[in-house]
Amino acid sequence: MISQALGQRGRACCAALVLGSLAFLVPTVQAQNISVATGGTGGVYYPMGGGLASVLSKSVPGMQATAEVTGGSVDNLKLINTGKSYIGFTMSDAALDAYNGEDKFKSHKVPVRTLAVLYPNRMHIVTTEGRGVNKLSDLKGKHISTGSPGSATEVMAFRILEAAGLDKDKDVKRERLSVSESVNAIKDNKIDAFFWVGGLPTAAVTDLANTPGNKIKLIDHAETVAAMNKKYGNLYVVDTIPKSAYRGMDTDNKEATVMNILVANVDMDEKTAYNIVKTIFEKKADLVAVHKEAENFKLENQKTAATPIPFHPGALKYFAEKGVKLN
Repeated sequence: MISQALGQRGRACCAALVLGSLAFLVPTVQAQNISVATGGTGGVYYPMGGGLASVLSKSVPGMQATAEVTGGSVDNLKLINTGKSYIGFTMSDAALDAYNGEDKFKSHKVPVRTLAVLYPNRMHIVTTEGRGVNKLSDLKGKHISTGSPGSATEVMAFRILEAAGLDKDKDVKRERLSVSESVNAIKDNKIDAFFWVGGLPTAAVTDLANTPGNKIKLIDHAETVAAMNKKYGNLYVVDTIPKSAYRGMDTDNKEATVMNILVANVDMDEKTAYNIVKTIFEKKADLVAVHKEAENFKLENQKTAATPIPFHPGALKYFAEKGVKLN
């Protein structure tokens, strides 16, 4: 009996040793934390970033992604520049400034790379009826918001005012508010109009359109596109916000559109970048459920002409596997 018990114990010990040895042969998944730099809570970047963080955490083994509220494109590019584990949403015009070390990035160039071309960002110049703002030139002498500090809204707003022959410092009384703050300010009669560049629909603008006593009006400004492109490069296109986008619009809005891209630091390892891009396109339905602008995440939109920033090697690897020819 004693020898039998010892034999059983011996076999158990051997089994434990074998299992322990096998454990060394099984690769462990190293935990990886990624922050998704988004924007203010009233825009599209924030919910889209939250959805992306959730999908990455569920789909990429070992990855834990979280969405971070920021001021927008400019702030996101500054976070990318830290070299920490960030990916960020940005408009292509702000990204080009960062890449070249211009405008808000004069002190340094940001080593930024494109992960994916996402969706079009449409400039909204928003007012409500009864404020005497019916065209772009009517903004002269008015109290307006040109977007929050750290946002690409501010960058593009300044360029539109310049193209329209308006001095941002002399011809308007200017506030620097987020889209949610701008909506509250116009409701409280503190401003007459505000600039916001974002996807359709933008939650904060929808809120204003649905507020009793406020009939929304979007100001046409497509005529500024040629002048902006002449000075800053072919970043902008003439586009339309359909009147169906927001309640109360009487006509379609002729406006300027710029592309949104997802970016990372050039030093992000190729495998991580590959996994992020792969997840975006293979889990697209999950992102569409968060915001319908994700319907514009298309492989055929991945072109060098669609982004002024070179693609990350990890992104190039995924697109090559999918037969996407970048030119």
